[in-house]
Amino acid sequence: TPVGVTTLAPLLNEVTPGVVNIAVKSKQPVEDNPLLKDPFLRRFFEMPNQQAERQTQSVGSGVIVDAKKGHILTNHHVINNATEIIITLKDQRQLKAKLVGSDPETDIAVLQVDPENLTQIAFGDSEKIEVGDFVVAIGNPFGLGQKVTMGIISALGRSGLGIEGYEDFIQTDASINP
Repeated sequence: TPVGVTTLAPLLNEVTPGVVNIAVKSKQPVEDNPLLKDPFLRRFFEMPNQQAERQTQSVGSGVIVDAKKGHILTNHHVINNATEIIITLKDQRQLKAKLVGSDPETDIAVLQVDPENLTQIAFGDSEKIEVGDFVVAIGNPFGLGQKVTMGIISALGRSGLGIEGYEDFIQTDASINP
């Protein structure tokens, strides 16, 4: 690196092995016609009581938070209704994952994979951050390789977001994919 030029490359080389792609197969209800939800009409037309389902595929990102246990943190919406979860590591290894638990209210989920030669990312101390601190968002949501973006902590102690029982959020302006 030229003198006086700041780079995030050393930090990224250290942490990006802990960021994973998550590919999910799931079954979603088919919502073609609201009339077909009516139990009377379903009986009248001799349709099964089960709602039709279709197989879907989605992708997202996750972070290895415990390499020894194989725990990965992701979003609940990424794995919701999953029938199969495949994790792809930066070194292109693919591992089957199982859902340990999730919370739709906070949109958090914990997955587990075989803990073989994983790199975890350490949790930071949220008590030590300040508005204006730099943040980096790293993801692999489309399975095309990792994406990195940077921003700052723009607010602390955010509340009133309508999430029952949870407050004191950290807001950042680092852009992320939906």
